[in-house]
Amino acid sequence: MLKTQLLHPDILRVCAQAGHHAKILIADGNYPASTKKGPNAELVSLNLAPGCVTVAQALRAVLSAVPVDFMNTMGIPADDAYAKFGEPPAWAEFRAIAKEAGVTGVIEPISKWDFYQQVESPDHVLTIQTGDQALWANVLLTLGCRTN
Repeated sequence: MLKTQLLHPDILRVCAQAGHHAKILIADGNYPASTKKGPNAELVSLNLAPGCVTVAQALRAVLSAVPVDFMNTMGIPADDAYAKFGEPPAWAEFRAIAKEAGVTGVIEPISKWDFYQQVESPDHVLTIQTGDQALWANVLLTLGCRTN
């Protein structure tokens, strides 16, 4: 029996094969997961129904299994209609989950177009597509090193 909160066999396999600097995207239900991914990335669809599974749920499970150096959210362009509302509520939840998991770095938004470029890199190994209905709830993890 595994001790980690992460039990999904395909996600565990990719995490076990991934090395330092590999990137894992946990995407909300609006993310174009079939077209915006790296050439080495696998897609695991956990979008069972609207709102199920959420990015926060997937993030908590993944962080229980892998070390993370960096976490990035998709920054909202200034000309986007949502920009006037400020930071999306999901980002505060991601910060709380990261803190619980012992992730020491801050969560940094990167511009939408730079985010896509990061995801389309050869270092991108996995997209976990969720059914999360929250807007701007994508989070990109850059894996760290196991030190013990």
